[in-house]
Amino acid sequence: MKTKLNLAAGAIAAVLALPMAAQAQTINVTLVNGHPPIFLWVKHLTETYIPTVNAALQGSGYTINWTEAYGGTLAAVGGELEAIEDGLAEVGAVPTVFEPTSLPLQNVTYYTPFGPSDPNLVMQVMDDLHGSIPGMISSWEKYGLEYLGGGFALDNYVLMTNFPVTSMDDLKGHRIAAPGAAVNWLEGTGAVGVAGNLTTYYNDMQTGVFDGLIVFPTAAAPAKLQEVAPYVTVTDFGAQYAGSLVANKAWFDAQPAAVQDALRKGAAAYTTAYLAEQSQRVAAAMTALGGTDPSKVTKLSDAEKARWAAALPDVAGAWAKDADGQGLAGTEVLTAYVAALKAAGVTLPRDWSQR
Repeated sequence: MKTKLNLAAGAIAAVLALPMAAQAQTINVTLVNGHPPIFLWVKHLTETYIPTVNAALQGSGYTINWTEAYGGTLAAVGGELEAIEDGLAEVGAVPTVFEPTSLPLQNVTYYTPFGPSDPNLVMQVMDDLHGSIPGMISSWEKYGLEYLGGGFALDNYVLMTNFPVTSMDDLKGHRIAAPGAAVNWLEGTGAVGVAGNLTTYYNDMQTGVFDGLIVFPTAAAPAKLQEVAPYVTVTDFGAQYAGSLVANKAWFDAQPAAVQDALRKGAAAYTTAYLAEQSQRVAAAMTALGGTDPSKVTKLSDAEKARWAAALPDVAGAWAKDADGQGLAGTEVLTAYVAALKAAGVTLPRDWSQR
């Protein structure tokens, strides 16, 4: 009997001595974005975000069982915020470009067109604003979301059309699709701006719904938009902050510190890897957009860009005033954003912070 008791005690001791990883608590997490994995900001959810979080949790006593919900399987493009807010997903990449009403402050870059072409700079400035202006974070918290840091910025937007463009005048009467607030870039040009997104651009161009698109190269090339919009005009609308990684705040607050830290580490690694691959892809994307006739890729002159910028109404001022009227830090964000660009040496064809 004594021998049996000793064996039992030894077995219990062996179980208690197992490393924490062997007894880890598993947490179920659904990760959402409405776009399919063909796009870089979704690709790095799988390739960078998840592995980084998993690695950070090693030895912590916690593991995550991931469910990846992309391409409309859980939320359509622009429906990610609601999906996370409602608890259908715990974490997601929310494309703020499709939330100009819910998240106006996060859309400041889309109201300051012809800005810097470097997405690294835009991303850094926007992350800094989240850290220095409380209203940026509270914008997320209003919808029960926790800002995890970083996110993704899109490369320098171009104009793609089924007709040649040498000046702003060529746009008159044409229907041009643009995402979210980018429709404002067409005001005063004579074009008819129509809201659209990457998931429908190809078919809409093919069927004649639009005559052109405002889009960024690293998404346009894999979507093969040059097949339906072969004329590419480098307008230098600028790189744009387009979204962040966020979590359902109530769920996030209930998680142990190790899990919270891992989710934030994953967000930082995600942004770094995304921007690095984006930088490598831009040149190849522009080559691909040239297709079989590179002569159809043209660059708008500096004079024409300045003329276009001057022709636009004061979209930034109107945006800031509207945000201020809602009790948001519109003017503060606009002023800080433009000041940061100037401090970085960016030359703007129009100073959007001036009234």
